[in-house]
Order: sequence, then C-alpha cells, then structure tokens
Amino acid sequence: MTRSTRPSLGAIAFFAIAFALSAYFTFAAVQGDFGLFRRVEIQAEAEELQQDLSRLQARIGDMENLTRRLSDDYLDLDLLDEQARTVLGLVRADEIVIR
Repeated sequence: MTRSTRPSLGAIAFFAIAFALSAYFTFAAVQGDFGLFRRVEIQAEAEELQQDLSRLQARIGDMENLTRRLSDDYLDLDLLDEQARTVLGLVRADEIVIR
C-alpha cells in the first residue's frame, strides 16, 4: 500500500474557492458600499454637516436678534440709524461725506 503525498484535485479546488471567497468578502468589508472606508467617509461628512448646521443656527440667531430689534414692539434707534445709513445711504445735515 503506497500512499500518494500529492493532494487531490478536490482538496486544491476547495481551498482555492475558500481563499477566493474569503478574499472577496474581506475586500467587500473594507472597500464596499458598507465597508470601513465608506463608514469613515460618512462620519467625516456628518461632522462637516454638523459644523455647517451650528454655523447656520448661529447666523439665524443673529438675524432673529436684528429682526426683533427692528420690530414694532422693540425699536433700537442705533440699529435703525445704522440700517438707514447703510441701505438707504442717508446722512445727517451736519456730516461731510468723503468718497
């Protein structure tokens, strides 16, 4: 009885298919649509959008403050004077404008 030390063709095919499948699933876990790299990209984008949101909320707060200060209930005369000068180009009679 002699035994062959060469592996059979079935065993080689099994390990080749197992290696190919494991390589494919490893690649998909890292590079795929739901992989690790995509997750990092999504987290970076979420942080950027969160910063944009906080910046826009601060800007909205400033605009609401200016709107309240120019409303009928509460009138800030300094702000009204500033807006009249900026938007309408108004000046007082005793001022000199140099352009």
